[in-house]
Amino acid sequence: MLYIGIDSGTQSTKSIVIDLETGGILAAFQQNYGLIPGLPDGHMEQDPRVWVDAVDKTIQACLTQIGERKDQIRAIGVSGQQHGLVVLNSSSQVIRPAKLWCDTSTAEQCKEIIEGFGGETALIKLIGNTMLPGWTAPKILWLKQNEPESFEAADTILLPHDYINFWLSGEKRMEYGDASGTGLLDIKARQWCEPVLSFIDEGLIGKLPPVGSSRQAVGLLRENLRAKWGLKSSPIISAGGGDNMMGAIGTGNVSPGVVTASLGTSGTVYAYSTEPVVDPQGEIAAFCDSTDKWLPLVCTMNVTVATEQVRKMFGWDLNQLEAAIAETPPGAAGAIFLPYLVGERTPNLPNGVGVFHGLTTSNMAPANLARAAMEGVTLGLAYGLNRFRSLGIKPSEIRLTGGGSKSRIWRQICADIFRIPVVCLATAEGAALGAAMHGAWVDRLVNNKSANLVQLLDAVVKLDESSRAMPTAATASLYQDAYSRFKGLTQRLASGGFL
Repeated sequence: MLYIGIDSGTQSTKSIVIDLETGGILAAFQQNYGLIPGLPDGHMEQDPRVWVDAVDKTIQACLTQIGERKDQIRAIGVSGQQHGLVVLNSSSQVIRPAKLWCDTSTAEQCKEIIEGFGGETALIKLIGNTMLPGWTAPKILWLKQNEPESFEAADTILLPHDYINFWLSGEKRMEYGDASGTGLLDIKARQWCEPVLSFIDEGLIGKLPPVGSSRQAVGLLRENLRAKWGLKSSPIISAGGGDNMMGAIGTGNVSPGVVTASLGTSGTVYAYSTEPVVDPQGEIAAFCDSTDKWLPLVCTMNVTVATEQVRKMFGWDLNQLEAAIAETPPGAAGAIFLPYLVGERTPNLPNGVGVFHGLTTSNMAPANLARAAMEGVTLGLAYGLNRFRSLGIKPSEIRLTGGGSKSRIWRQICADIFRIPVVCLATAEGAALGAAMHGAWVDRLVNNKSANLVQLLDAVVKLDESSRAMPTAATASLYQDAYSRFKGLTQRLASGGFL
């Protein structure tokens, strides 16, 4: 039995084909694209037709690779970038380009919504989250205020992965996981929050599709696509989900104790929970997952952003950066780095800046600065992980993804700072793999077959045990002291208006 997983992101779309019986990836193809150029600062947009064109091209390429086996395709799952605003008219045509998760033009709308409900504390009590510029709700209010004709013409509002599901199946709906990142969902009740919807517009509820279980199929592949792709029968289109929700499935993060951490340009840390995890400070995003449970998540804006800046500053390649850090003892001889080069989301420092502290004539050397940068961004992720612990989440293993996870020395730094074992996956497919396996799971659910997701993933999600790093007691203790300095410096400089 074969399953297609689609990972539609900001920079590219990748499709893969999984053989569930062997756990092997039989085909993969990626299509790159970019953002719409020339927009004002803070505006980040894409034409949704770019996504579906890429889905069409990548799936056809995968089907070509597997040849006659394409008739064994049972289901298709979609992972999409979260939070994006896709607006369709009454003819189901795209009205305007999608405003993306990285669009920060809606800060004023966030402020308006938060103030309208009496502050962040009251809003968190209502929906489980505060309101962030990247989320969908403030984008909708922005559209109403800045493009009223487009808002009035809007018949349906979808998220990116929902739009791809619609293109594939002809059905419009949302599932709990991706919907929880809109700022419109009461994540505890898993229902649209009518007070927030009405605050934005009394008619907004009529523009949203039904929201329902992530364990369901959206429908079957459209007949025209089935014929175009040369399939004998139409595969199931699973509910799919947002990229973080599918990334959780693709890393086997579907049981308590497992935590996924991504060392990319920015960083994410997320965990599985059987109960809603609401942070009264609003630093942890209280998401639902795509298994009808919950996915608390923390995001930091500065990970390889910082290490790449240091690497370029000294004219090193990646091997030279790794060697310099490996030769420097933990703690960087007392140098510490606050890595807020592009502001920060956790902790909430939108105008934050980077700070090197503790420099002396004896430790101000390239290798110490490089190590301090790598340690600093990892301490930033530890801030989020410690928020998890304070909210009752007990991590037992970190599964690392992203470009930074390829570094042996960085994996050891993570293990020592996080104080728990870290390990990489044998495959880096992540969200695409999660989407394919979500499709396989839903296929079994709708056909009344045994559908234990953990068991399904055990056959496909493999750990690279050669990458495993275990914490060392002495270094972990040193980093505990460094974390106290890191957190104290951040709080004092922020309260003084210097961050």
